Amino acid sequence: MTQEQHVGPKGIKQALAASVRAWRSPDRLAMYLIGVMIFSLGALFFIVSQLGTDPLDVFVIALNNQLQVGLGACSALFSVGLLLWWALWNRQWPPLSPFITTTLTGLFIDLWLWLELDRALAAIMGPYVLLSIGLALCAYASALIIMSGIGIRVIDLLVISMMNKLGWSFTLAKMVLEISIFLVGWALGGPFGIGTIAFLLIIAPMIKPFMNMNERYLHMGNYGLKRRKAEFAPPVSFSGK
Repeated sequence: MTQEQHVGPKGIKQALAASVRAWRSPDRLAMYLIGVMIFSLGALFFIVSQLGTDPLDVFVIALNNQLQVGLGACSALFSVGLLLWWALWNRQWPPLSPFITTTLTGLFIDLWLWLELDRALAAIMGPYVLLSIGLALCAYASALIIMSGIGIRVIDLLVISMMNKLGWSFTLAKMVLEISIFLVGWALGGPFGIGTIAFLLIIAPMIKPFMNMNERYLHMGNYGLKRRKAEFAPPVSFSGK
């Protein structure tokens, strides 16, 4: 085992300290929680439209068709696999906050369903209107979550790594990664619809303009991209150095 691969207690301590600093920042925490809430609303609009499956879920469903272990287990395996990829590529301890984001999003969606918001939306809006609003909400929410620098979804952590290591733009990196995952899922038999294609082609190009808008007009800090190295999380190697 090389020094870079050694898992030291100092590395764990540094990773936890960086995470605590981020979560204790009121403005970043507010940005994050608002982003998660809006993302859950966008997901609800998308679900109620019934025009397709989330592109990443195409892969998860296809994986479950192959393994037959349940969608929850396949979703967890997929997320862990992406986090492991991120950790090995960056030689850092992976953050656990993406799982918090997933849990909070699910809880918010459960709340909207309990309030029967889905029925109200279906009664007053057509599927394409629901889809359009859902896509816009998901894109803006993604911008907020990334800008907060905490709880960034696993897929977006990889996108940021692609930006840093390959020199790609955010939009290009996100589209290449998500379309690649979708194509693998589709090849394995995963379902998709017009909403899936719209998600792939619309969400990624909207996120960066929303970030720019928030920075320019709302004077929000971007802790996930521009200030990531300085303020979000210091490099934490497996060796703990």
